[in-house]
Amino acid sequence: MKIAIITGGSRGLGKNMALSLAAKGQSVILTYNSKKSDADEVVAEIEKLGGKAAALQLDVSDSKSFGSFAESVGAVLQETWGRKDFDFLVNNAGIGINAPLTETTEEQFDSLMNIQFKGVFFLTQTLLPLMTDGGRIVNISTGLTRFAMPGYAAYASMKGAVEVLTRYMAKELGPRGISVNVVAPGAIETDFGGGVVRDNAQMNQFIASQTALGRVGQPDDIGGVVASLLSEDNRWVNAQRIEASGGMFL
Repeated sequence: MKIAIITGGSRGLGKNMALSLAAKGQSVILTYNSKKSDADEVVAEIEKLGGKAAALQLDVSDSKSFGSFAESVGAVLQETWGRKDFDFLVNNAGIGINAPLTETTEEQFDSLMNIQFKGVFFLTQTLLPLMTDGGRIVNISTGLTRFAMPGYAAYASMKGAVEVLTRYMAKELGPRGISVNVVAPGAIETDFGGGVVRDNAQMNQFIASQTALGRVGQPDDIGGVVASLLSEDNRWVNAQRIEASGGMFL
């Protein structure tokens, strides 16, 4: 049985990833920022599937807290699984800020940088001593690094940095047998970014019209992609950007 850490696993795409992995027999440590009850519900769902899971609080924007988080991970690994290491890391936690280039504030920029890029970089660095050799990392990006939509200049730029970082991680961690890939979802109907894709009918219809498969994505469209990447079937896939968008803006 493998153990995966999924940041931001209490809701949205992270929740779906956690449930998809559990359905394949993997164990999950999921993190939440503030809503412990949501995280506990996901843990309960996984346990109903016959799996094992745990939830830990983590603010990915606060890199100074990563050391203590790693200690908590070590403790829960020992207590729940009798292990000292874990197998998979999914850097999923994030926020969406939709603001034109001319109106993006420095505060918004710094918030995105701390969560989307700095957090991924230093959390991975901090957790690597606990990751087993032969483990795997999946970073979450966005279709917006390939196509441009007004209002996402800062957000997409940070995700572009994560895509470059993914290749460097793969290169530097290869000697340990650790593979690193990035999944780039297209527009998905969740509460992400204020639910703009889910709740704005005009936006939803426009995206569907520009997608080869004729609809907007659902969380269920993404969780399985991540779970599949972490399966043995994809052990030779490394340093790749895999877009899961249904064919947006082809």
